[in-house]
Amino acid sequence: MKKLFTIITIVALLPFYLVAGENEEKEAIKKVIQTAYVDGLQNKGPVSDVEKGFHPGFNLLGLRNDDLTKWPIYSWIKYHENELKENPGPPKEDEIVTCKYPVIDITGTAAIAKIELYKGGNQIYTDYLSLYKFEEGWKIVSKIYFKHEAKK
Repeated sequence: MKKLFTIITIVALLPFYLVAGENEEKEAIKKVIQTAYVDGLQNKGPVSDVEKGFHPGFNLLGLRNDDLTKWPIYSWIKYHENELKENPGPPKEDEIVTCKYPVIDITGTAAIAKIELYKGGNQIYTDYLSLYKFEEGWKIVSKIYFKHEAKK
């Protein structure tokens, strides 16, 4: 009887443990995106934070004039370093980029995050980030995006 009670308890509580584990993974993904991408690249954060959150094989894929463009992370980091040298101060209040996380979907060690970036209260991008979980944690491995038109 005691064994049956234990089995029933485990089966009943298992979904709660799975949801708790998934929520922890989602929070870890949000932290990587926020630190490396939003605070790092978008809001002039330290290069070391960017490098921690992006895999060295990362590529940003874009669509310009019906052509697919590819920008590797080392090029983006170089651009970021130059921006920091040219204008080392923090962004002005109306230039700070904020982020919403409408979707984070995880399957095993793979995940996607749909994020919305805002500046000055206006949505500027919708990004789709792909992530993999490595031994050291989640890393952003690719990005596609849609650039929203500025409101007049």
